[in-house]
Amino acid sequence: MIHPNKQSIHGILLLDKPLGLSSNGVLQKVKGLFQARKAGHTGALDPLASGLLPICFGEATKFSQFLLNADKEYLVTAKLGIRTNTADAEGEIIATRPVGEISQATFEATFDRFRGVTQQIPPMFSALKHKGQPLYKLARQGIEIERKPREITISSLKCISIQDTEFTLRVSCSKGTYIRTLVDDIGQALDCGAHVTALRRLNLGPFKQDQMITLDVLKQAKEQEQSLLNFLLPLDAALQDWPEICLTEEHAFQIKHGQIISLAGLPPSELVRLTVNGTFIGIGEILDEDRLAPKRLIST
Repeated sequence: MIHPNKQSIHGILLLDKPLGLSSNGVLQKVKGLFQARKAGHTGALDPLASGLLPICFGEATKFSQFLLNADKEYLVTAKLGIRTNTADAEGEIIATRPVGEISQATFEATFDRFRGVTQQIPPMFSALKHKGQPLYKLARQGIEIERKPREITISSLKCISIQDTEFTLRVSCSKGTYIRTLVDDIGQALDCGAHVTALRRLNLGPFKQDQMITLDVLKQAKEQEQSLLNFLLPLDAALQDWPEICLTEEHAFQIKHGQIISLAGLPPSELVRLTVNGTFIGIGEILDEDRLAPKRLIST
């Protein structure tokens, strides 16, 4: 049953998630402000974390997976000498060790071990599932499950500052990277332990930090009866760097009806944006040099 007060909204909001709220909690607040029928977030942030959280409305949710797979950039502050069971400040302390003199050269040499393609074991305090049960629920019961290492890529790891027992990093990484685990591993490599005290996501895929909108700005606009739709990006904003195929009306009709069409001069890309008369209609899959199939289309 469709609620009469809900609106069919399509587009992407780049929210600056505040501290202290879960990603789902802030999603529900935003969804309520927009009175939107359908919305979802991409790439959850812990309550301890702030920053860029794309929220996809309506048809944009069909393409959210491509944001989940995108590279991300974070600013993270960590404290040396203390390990916690969650690898962040919300967890229980499981070990403390003295922190000796650590030079900038030692930091850099340690960071080198984590740059590039590496293996990372996902933390127990994560949303990954074991036999249908989230790992964090098992962890809270004191149950530990063996996790297989996963390949990740740290494309950039820069130390912004070091002060006493705290250091701040700027990290660019691939999907599936747990920053908490990275900091815990760095602490172990430095032989003193470490945990995250602050985490902020700056960039995600094509989206940058200067595009973010705060919850307070949305609330103020709502109170002033301004249209919140002005804050939305087009539903294909995450795909702007993809090759574009401009279809004729006839080809668009065929694609919309699930047909594979023949086109000359297709780009050497697996997936492409499909438009007709300048309007985005979905994404297509290139099967070979002259055959194009529908992959995911918006509802007309």
